[in-house]
Amino acid sequence: MIQFLIRKFIPNPEDVNDARVREAYGILSGVVGIVCNLFLFGVKLTVGLISRSIAVVSDAFHNLTDLSSSLIVIVGAKLSSQPPDQEHPHGHGRYEYVGALVIALIIVVVGLRLMRSSIGKITHPEVVQAHPVTLILLGVSVLIKLWMFAYNRRIGMLIDSGVNRAAALDSLNDAAATGVVAAGLVAGRFVSVPLDGLLGLIISGMIIYTGLSTAKAAVSRLIGTQANPELVAKIKSVIEASSTVISTHGLELHDYGPGCVTGSIHAVVPADANVREVHEEIDRLERQILKDLGVNLVIHTDPEGAGES
Repeated sequence: MIQFLIRKFIPNPEDVNDARVREAYGILSGVVGIVCNLFLFGVKLTVGLISRSIAVVSDAFHNLTDLSSSLIVIVGAKLSSQPPDQEHPHGHGRYEYVGALVIALIIVVVGLRLMRSSIGKITHPEVVQAHPVTLILLGVSVLIKLWMFAYNRRIGMLIDSGVNRAAALDSLNDAAATGVVAAGLVAGRFVSVPLDGLLGLIISGMIIYTGLSTAKAAVSRLIGTQANPELVAKIKSVIEASSTVISTHGLELHDYGPGCVTGSIHAVVPADANVREVHEEIDRLERQILKDLGVNLVIHTDPEGAGES
């Protein structure tokens, strides 16, 4: 299904280094997330109110936070795709990381509120009714969330999006949480402990953990992290494959958002090499790295024997 949607709504889906393609992926995943989460919120809220289950209601509001997250994904995709300007010469790609941080804060706040409700349910338990239709609807919810996990993970890998990867993890957590809720509704008929409130407490803990994990990843990207070893290896491989280059050193990369990585590297060339030929080859390598790897790299040349600087 997601492959069909990608082919239908995203032009040139293979060109993931293009800002417009990345924006299209973000908007697609956000719209699909809104539709799915709005449907799941309505279903779970109705089921929760009918069965008087705080665990199901908690799960429903978890889907509502996912809906707001999908909106932020869309806004982030639009903002991060803006071209560089005078105030932001390296583009606006880090808007995506800011969006992920906002999503994380929303998730944590909702988790804390649901935790308070669950504690109230434990101290003042109510009878929970588990109807067969309720269990069927919860089962359908699990399947939808597993599909959402799959498509968010796929898009996250395609465009290297931390927001989509976080959404995928959140969907997987939600599928597990809904499965636990369904099991609790059945088990609650045979035990006297306030199982519904306890499960709601567990779910709220999962929500808070997801929010904190997402926040940690977003803050880490905003502060700056170590360059991806795989990307480093690819850059060096492209440059050192040139017959003009003897070796490389001093690679530095700066992440200004997905699809916007800049950096510099020193390339050692023969001391007696023709300056014009070296210049033309270095230009070619910079263009190739930008096209194939999406990295705007400046290559400094050092004559052999001059030492590393």
